[in-house]
Amino acid sequence: MALGPPFSTDLAIAGPLREPRQMLADQEYGGHLSIHDDETAEKLGFSAGPIEGPTHYSQFVPLVLDLWGQEFLERGCLSFHYQNACTEGDRVRAFVACPKSDAERALRLWAEKSDGTPVLAGTATMGPDYPPSELDTRLTRLRPPGKLRILEDLRIGMRGESREEVTMDFDQHMGALYPFTLNQKLEVITEPSPWYTRDEGGRSPWKRPILPWEMVSVLAESKHQSTNFPVKGPAVGLFADQEIKLINGPLFVGHPYLLEREIVALSESRRTESYWVRTTIFDGERENRVGEILLNHATLKDSYAGYA
Repeated sequence: MALGPPFSTDLAIAGPLREPRQMLADQEYGGHLSIHDDETAEKLGFSAGPIEGPTHYSQFVPLVLDLWGQEFLERGCLSFHYQNACTEGDRVRAFVACPKSDAERALRLWAEKSDGTPVLAGTATMGPDYPPSELDTRLTRLRPPGKLRILEDLRIGMRGESREEVTMDFDQHMGALYPFTLNQKLEVITEPSPWYTRDEGGRSPWKRPILPWEMVSVLAESKHQSTNFPVKGPAVGLFADQEIKLINGPLFVGHPYLLEREIVALSESRRTESYWVRTTIFDGERENRVGEILLNHATLKDSYAGYA
């Protein structure tokens, strides 16, 4: 009788140590600087302005692509809970748990600093069926918040008044929320690819340059303020959980897209009040759905005057 495998050890693949760059030191919203400004961050108990969370997405893309192939760039989903902030100079490594079979469509992911400090944890899943993701699970566990103050005027189901038009070109400035261009990002991105570039993007499988995964977040969030959800302020926020799902991807440089936003959950912790927004991305020409972003906007209670 044939014996099974001699070990049941869980294995993982790891990427190299990288030093993500901080590019939001000059970010502004609501008429004030953000958590990514060193002075603002230090007042709220951080050692310095944290690196924006979506930056870490790039480190996972080569690892999952190696396991699942090109389909991941068309119908993949990366879903993360951010655990500890990184600052300029931190070295970070991404890990992907190896699948148990070729048919597996859900993988466990995590990232750590060089000293072992956890940075984030989550999942990679694949469509069209999309097994439950990290944030799917977290949403089911949310408890109703107590009395909200900063977010007391928000309601689940609240939507943006209209679709927002957005595009991202190589030298396009994305506004006060993202004071850099795609080309500036590509100069420092942790995982460069010719498929992202003006000169060689035409050699991608889609015959045109594609947006890096982390820049899909920038595309969608660059116009978040135009939605005018009635959040009280001034108050400082950060990304606590985030999921980027490609449904008919990838997304392309210079292509028009339309955005729709909806509040899908409200929650709170000891330090934050949170509103969870699902942004649906439509192709601006065909108007078919091409992606979704689920984002937990966590607003720091201590940053709101007189909160106590």
